[in-house]
Order: sequence, then C-alpha cells, then structure tokens
Amino acid sequence: MSSTSLYLVIALAPLVGALVVGFFGTGFLGSWIGRRAAHSIAILGVFISFVCSVIVLLQVLGGHTFDGTIYAWDFIGAVKLEIGFLIDPLTALMIVVVSFVSLMVHIYTIGYMADDPGYQRFFSYISLFTFSMLMLVMSNNMLQLFFGWEAVGLVSYLLIGFWYERPTAIFANLKAFMVNRVGDFGFILGIGLLFAYTGTMHYGEIFHQTEKLAGIGFPGTDWKMVTVACISLFVGAMGKSAQVPLHTWLPDSMEGPTPISALIHAATMVTAGIFMVARFSPVFELSSSALSFVMIIGAIGALFMGILGIVQNDIKRVVAYSTLSQLGYMTVALGASAYSVAIFHLTTHAFFKALLFLGAGSVIMAMHHDQDIRNMGGLRKYMPITWITFLAGTLALVGTPFFSGFYSKEHIIEAAGAANVWGAGFAYYATLFGVFVTSLYSFRLYFLVFHGEERFSKAAAHHGDEPGHAEHHGKPHETPWVVTVPMILLAILSVVAGGLFIDPLLFDNFFTNSIVVLPVHPAMAEIAEHWHGWVEFGLSGFTAPAFWLLLAGFLISWYGYLINPRFPEAVKRKFNWLYIILENKYYADWFNEEVLARGARAIGRGLWQGGDRGVIDGFVVAGSARVVNWFSIVGRYLQSGYIYHYAFAMILGIMTFLTFFVLTVY
Repeated sequence: MSSTSLYLVIALAPLVGALVVGFFGTGFLGSWIGRRAAHSIAILGVFISFVCSVIVLLQVLGGHTFDGTIYAWDFIGAVKLEIGFLIDPLTALMIVVVSFVSLMVHIYTIGYMADDPGYQRFFSYISLFTFSMLMLVMSNNMLQLFFGWEAVGLVSYLLIGFWYERPTAIFANLKAFMVNRVGDFGFILGIGLLFAYTGTMHYGEIFHQTEKLAGIGFPGTDWKMVTVACISLFVGAMGKSAQVPLHTWLPDSMEGPTPISALIHAATMVTAGIFMVARFSPVFELSSSALSFVMIIGAIGALFMGILGIVQNDIKRVVAYSTLSQLGYMTVALGASAYSVAIFHLTTHAFFKALLFLGAGSVIMAMHHDQDIRNMGGLRKYMPITWITFLAGTLALVGTPFFSGFYSKEHIIEAAGAANVWGAGFAYYATLFGVFVTSLYSFRLYFLVFHGEERFSKAAAHHGDEPGHAEHHGKPHETPWVVTVPMILLAILSVVAGGLFIDPLLFDNFFTNSIVVLPVHPAMAEIAEHWHGWVEFGLSGFTAPAFWLLLAGFLISWYGYLINPRFPEAVKRKFNWLYIILENKYYADWFNEEVLARGARAIGRGLWQGGDRGVIDGFVVAGSARVVNWFSIVGRYLQSGYIYHYAFAMILGIMTFLTFFVLTVY
C-alpha cells in the first residue's frame, strides 16, 4: 500500500463505518444492519484507522514525512483550494492518540448503550466524529482545517443532544453550537488575515513567509498584523477548547451519553484548539503579545475552573470541570512557547481523562443511572476493577510522581516559571496553586464514590433518568468486560505513559520542524538544561512544592469526606457567600443569558421596530408610496381634459422660460 493510500485509509475508514451504519442501520435507507453488525462495522473502521496510524507513526520515526495534495477542489485565480495531508511527527502522534482513545470509547459503548433505542445512530455519530477530528489534524491547509473544525462542532451538536427528548439536552447542544460560533467567527477572521497577506492557504507556504508577516502593521493601529491574526485564531481555540469566557458550553455537554463525554473531553474536540496553536507555532512565535494573551487566558482557566469542581455533586460534571482546568494548563504551556509540553500533556490527559469518564460511566451504570455522588459511597468492594482503574486515573490527574500526569503537569509549571512573556508570574502561581485545587476536588470525588458509608441504600432513587434505561434495584455490581477492558488499558497508559514518552517528546527533538520556537522564548531550553531522566525527575517530584500542595489537597479531602463529614458543611456555612458564587459558576451563565442574550434580543427588537418597521417599512417603502400618491393626487387635478387649460399651461410655461432667459442674459 502506498503512503497516500495509507493516509486515506486512516481518515476514511471511520467515515465508511459511519455512513454504512448511519444509512442502513438507523432506518434512513432501511434497517438492514442490527446492533451487533452496527458496532462491529464501526469498531472495525476505527481499529483499521488505529493500526494504520501506528504504522504511520513508525514511518515518521524512521524519517518519512509527507506534505502533498490529495485532491484539488477548486482554483481562485492562482490560489489552489485543496484536500491534502501533512504527515509529520505532530500529526503522527495526534492520529494515534485520537484513533486509540476513539477505539476504546467505541468498545466501551457496546456495554454502556446496550439498552438504548438509538444504539446504531450513536455508533454512526461517534465514527463520524472520529473522521472529522482525523481530517482536522491531518490537514496541510487552512481550508481543510476549517472543514474539520466545523465538522467536529456539528457532530458534537448531534451527540450532546443525542437524547433529544430531554429539554436539557436540546438546550445544551444549542448552547455548545452557539458559543462555538462566537469562537469560530474569530477563527475565520484569523484565517482570512493570513490568507490576505500571504495569498495562500497552505501551511508550509504561510510559514515560509514569517519574516514578511513580522514586518506588517495592522492598518490604522500600532499593532502588528500577526498579533491580530494570532489572537483571532486563538479566539477560535477559546471556543473549541473551552477557554474562559467561551467555556460555558462544556459542562452542559454532560447531557450527552458518557461515551461521548469521554471522546469530546479527552482526545478530540476540546484538544483541537491546542493542536491548532501548536501547528501555527511559527506564526505565534512572532508575537509576544499574542503569547501573553494565550498564557493569561489559560492560567485563569487552570485555576478558577478547577475551583468550580469542588462544589459539583454530579460525577460527570466534576470530571468536566477538571477538563476545563487541564485545558488551561495546556494553554499556559502554549503561551510559554512550550508547545511540545502542551502536546505531551494533551497526550497524557487523553489517557487519564478518558479513563475517568469511562470510570464515571461505569459507576453510573452500577448506580442505575444516578449521577449524584452524595448518593454513592463504599463502591470499592462492589466494583473492584472500576475502583482501581479510577484511582489510577485520579493519581495521574493530580500529578502524583511517576504517574503520567506528573511529568506533563510539572513541566507546564516549570515552563510558566521560565517564560519571559508578560503574565508568566501569574501563570506560574495559578498553575502551582491549581495542583492543590485539582487534588482537593479529585480526592473528594474519589472518597465520596468509593469509600465511606454506603449511601445508595438510603438515597431516594433517581432511576431511569436517561432515556432507554429501565429502572433497576439491588446492590451495585461490576460492569461487563466491554466496559472494564478499555478502562484497564487506559489505566495502564495513565500510569506508564509519562515515563515512556517524556524523553522522546520533550528532549529528543521528536517534533523536529513541526514546532518552531524562537530563541527569544527560552523556557524549553532552560528546562532541558536541568533534565537528567524520568526516574530522577520522578524522585525529585516528592520534594517539589507541587507535591506538598497535592498532599494538602489529599489530606483535606480525606479528613473532610472520610473522617469528619461535618467539616465541609461547617466550611460551607462559614463561607456561604463564596459557595453561592461558585454554585452559580461565577455567574458566567447568568451574564451570557441575562446580559448578552437579552441585550442581543433588545438590539434585534430595536432594529426590527425602529429600523425595519420604522425606517424601511414606514419611511422608505410606505413613505415613497405616500409621496407617489400625493403627486398622483396633484397630477389628477392638472389633467382636467380641457384644451384651454392645456393652452394656458403652455403659455404660462413660455412666459416663465422667457423671463428666466432675459434675467440670465442681462
């Protein structure tokens, strides 16, 4: 098989599975494909994509890269609009991560969606989602990037609102769609600026013109054009990767089934913005102002979005706010020009965050679809596999030394401390204190779910809150193998991936020319000077400030949720004003709905009443009709039909003309 054919198989195999299952398994063109055939076809497509992705990664490690056109779609003058692939180390790593996590989610879905009437439709959607993300990361031009960008947004709309009978799901998918449109407006402006000043959509041709771009000013301002372009591109990333203030859609996306929560939050849609900024690193490196903006936005998310996880009681929402915080960490690394660290954390995060979501789904299944962690407790003895894998994911998330998350998070903190852009100090302390916050909400979730008193026997049942699931009663029990096997595989990677991958990804020049860092941004160079191997780094982690903050969060959670459960309630009463702010999510949703949305409606109503009805209909359309009517009324009196009236008008006209002529001449 040629290289081009191999790349096409990676992208198109999930698409074929999505189309076959979607057309012939959902009633669209018949229901010829049953449940078993539907999941078999969809999983086969993603499995083929994963195997081919691994082959491509091995080829790239051997020095083989590719940047070429697959199909020329159209020409605008000399500008070629094309479908093409860029296969380099960054792409190779991304396609392996995306296809592997997607494969795990596909297998897990067999168990989680077993009783859902939309079984085939769901498999079609998640395969289509995988295809969209693969097209995004494999693109070699901004047109195809935008196609993949919008495609993941569209399919996420379908998946978040999968249970369309529920008003909350419809509201959530509409919210996700609308918030992402705000970000995408900035994204397309950034693409348009780069195209306008370079005359090309192709990445390589744009990057070859960086010296030219660096010297162009933005008309009418003192800003550099590249600063405006980078900030516009990052606004797109803020929407897709849920950065403050365009983050509000992501927690509500929990209305979708748990498998898609894992897929969206772990390795696909929300990481698209991180990947995009890393891909455009040659352009972002030209603007320290843009990097400062990126870093500050990321630092705010890393700290303040994590704090919201402390007050959540829905098991999936706790993990969702964790995703917001971790995306903030990745964004801080981008702002520090530590792009390779951001991609490294993206990779480790894909494993442990997918694991935590799948573990949460396993718990939800065992709890008969009750998602309130206050109704759980003591599940460890009933669900030993879910317990131990969830613990592995938690330890990786909080940054425990030698677990995967430790190596990536610790280097983000170091990169923030070594960065020389404005806002680096704030980012350093935000990410450092964020370790304490992450530990606090993560171990709170872990202790309330798996340890302590068994509260599920006392809680009022919330059975059947997800369509397609009947009510169940009895003790919780471990979930089927199709649920636990993906969790076990992800747990293994959550433990070992950091130590295995850190040397090649950060210090052995794995990304070569995929990522460009200029000498004026020395964070990675300073980190490399002090690197002595993953074992020594792991041992030194036990003496680092981050570890003591992690330990403090663990001890407070242990005391508050196992030893003295009255302690959290006492804190809540004492700081009730703060709790109200956190419970209302800093009033971001209120601001969006009551200020922005109402303001937009008021402006629209004003334009309709004053502009459309008043000016256009009332003055332009109706006013012109009235003027014509007035002239017609006057003209009617002038058209009497008598010849002597017309003769008098002619004589009057001649006299007027002669008078005007005489006055003009003399």
